[in-house]
Amino acid sequence: MKIINTKFADAFVIEPKVFGDHRGFFTESYNKELFAQNGIDMDFIQDNHSLSQQPGTLRGMHYQLAHKAQTKLVRVTRGAIYDVIVDIRKGSPTYGEWQGFILSADNKRQLLVPKGFAHGFCTLVENTEVQYKVDELYSPDHDRGIAWDDPSLNIDWPVNEPVLSEKDMKHPILAEADNNFE
Repeated sequence: MKIINTKFADAFVIEPKVFGDHRGFFTESYNKELFAQNGIDMDFIQDNHSLSQQPGTLRGMHYQLAHKAQTKLVRVTRGAIYDVIVDIRKGSPTYGEWQGFILSADNKRQLLVPKGFAHGFCTLVENTEVQYKVDELYSPDHDRGIAWDDPSLNIDWPVNEPVLSEKDMKHPILAEADNNFE
């Protein structure tokens, strides 16, 4: 496994070892002991799986508050996404900064999204499947989001008119968002 630093101290791109032959491939997408040896030590307790049928589907920017904040380990098992994280930890030296990554079934890269970051992705091809592990259960009472098109963030999305859920159309800009992680 190769751990690639991002511009954020606790966020990483992870490239698992892939063993391929004429039949296909094998990869270990998660190994608690190997992750811990690389300084990534948490208990993942829930797995999530989404299918986005249309290219240009944007899901985000999501996070959970306080004691229900989640670390996510995101990977694509079919298709490709442009995955974005935004540091929304008040007082952080990188508060309000974002970084984007291409994750795909072909490159098999994973993104570790730490607590205190808003997370979202835009599908690049049809029928894209995203799977991710989280270290805290989903809590509707703590569920929050920020606007995908917040002008103060100026995220360079690969689409101008994404396919959005009603919920994702209504998120506030970061300056007006509830983002208390203490």
